[in-house]
Amino acid sequence: MNNARASHTASVLTNGKVLVTGGYDNAIYTNSSELYDVSTGIWSYTSGMNNARAYHTASVLTNGKVLVTGGYDNVIYTTSAELY
Repeated sequence: MNNARASHTASVLTNGKVLVTGGYDNAIYTNSSELYDVSTGIWSYTSGMNNARAYHTASVLTNGKVLVTGGYDNVIYTTSAELY
């Protein structure tokens, strides 16, 4: 990965790539996301989430999109959800 992180999610997309969202590094919660291309071994940045979060869930939907929900943003547990 381009950024070290813990308590993130990793979701295998329908195209075979892996989407990594959120997490934290040294107690700094992040909204960043990265894509891993399994065939090339290359990590690339992708659009970040609207809210920084860790300890969240990410579910790949039947339409290929990813639903990111809940988590903790270093202040409160969040009820927000985002769709990739």
